[in-house]
Amino acid sequence: MSASATEGAAPRCFCRDCLRDLDFAAKRCGGCGSPRLVRHRALAQLSVAHIDCDAFYATVEKRDDPALADRPVIVGGGKRGVVSAACYIARTYGVRSAMPMFKALALCPNAHVIRPDMAKYVRVGREVRQAMLALTPQVEPLSIDEAFLDLTGTTRLHGMIPAKVLARFAADIERDIGITVSIGLSCNKFLAKIASDLDKPRGYAILDQDDGRALLTDKPVGFIFGVGPATQDRLARHGLRTVGDLQRADEIEMMRRFPSEGRRLWQLARGIDARKVVADRGAKTISSETTFETDIRDFAPLEKILWGLCERVSARLKNGGLAGSTVTLKLKTADFRQRTRSQSIQQPTQLASRIFSIVREMLHKEIDGTAFRLMGAGVSALRGGDAASDSDLIDRRAAHAERAMDDLRKKFGDAAVIRGIAYDGPDKGR
Repeated sequence: MSASATEGAAPRCFCRDCLRDLDFAAKRCGGCGSPRLVRHRALAQLSVAHIDCDAFYATVEKRDDPALADRPVIVGGGKRGVVSAACYIARTYGVRSAMPMFKALALCPNAHVIRPDMAKYVRVGREVRQAMLALTPQVEPLSIDEAFLDLTGTTRLHGMIPAKVLARFAADIERDIGITVSIGLSCNKFLAKIASDLDKPRGYAILDQDDGRALLTDKPVGFIFGVGPATQDRLARHGLRTVGDLQRADEIEMMRRFPSEGRRLWQLARGIDARKVVADRGAKTISSETTFETDIRDFAPLEKILWGLCERVSARLKNGGLAGSTVTLKLKTADFRQRTRSQSIQQPTQLASRIFSIVREMLHKEIDGTAFRLMGAGVSALRGGDAASDSDLIDRRAAHAERAMDDLRKKFGDAAVIRGIAYDGPDKGR
């Protein structure tokens, strides 16, 4: 049967490479010979997907430098930084994202380390996002490299069931963009996310509710999203240590013992998830952070670094046409304790000077002799950039000057204008 077979036949197995419909028991494609087959009894009925780019940053770097194809690659900062991404070769050594770089290099001393190039990753992420939107408007981004999609009702549009559309999408991304993705297909978001992790890289896995319930039975309760250590301890005190324990629990009793989350946990344990794919959710937060080569205690050097972080956040807000009304400072101490401070403002902003004036005040209050190893600044509660126009132009001279410098940088490069720390608060110069 050809790849363009009518969908009334409700295929239960097809070839990922040529999309040919196959017998459910087939081992290889009878047309192209590929062993990469997709099969499921409910293949034609499932339409909620989670798509995740494989080791995204590292894969983009390997794409751009073919000499790295067979080498372990780690994308991350200096020895005191953390791993942003590790290719699958590096992962065989035990390297994982968010691992301290010194530990990653101890595990894999022959790794090729690359500093993150976020501007490049954002460009590639946008290409992937546009390809997703060509499949369905129901795309809910989770991060730069992953999203939920709902392809319900798109069979007539594409001339094939969602399962085949996703297989074709994966092939197109690999051919046109040069990276690979893994796909999880299910009846809801919870199971689709689980499925996408089952067969990485270049994976394609399918779970319906019965599959999900069986797969989850032996998992610890922490496998369910949102169940952290504190919740695990509370559940354990009631004898609930595995998802199977939750499956056997009585729904009413779960709601009585855990009023705020009992019903949600009871449902997720059974593969039930009523959440809808929410289109165009966009970024929740735009932030920038850096890990220092040596710990810093004093305000002056931290203030200087903070200004650079605010400029980077501002640039990303402007490029994305966004503004935010919650400003956050993040600090990590030498003993890896994290401090997070946030402040909401009446009117949203995208200007570096306004962001800096707020986080600078927060930083000053945290200077107590503690040594810090990391600092970050961020803006959340995001809206379209037009929301910033009036509030950012209250001080028209400062706003116009900053945007004039932005224009010069776009024309002549980032080094064309280097601005000193700008602060216009009541205690300027403190």
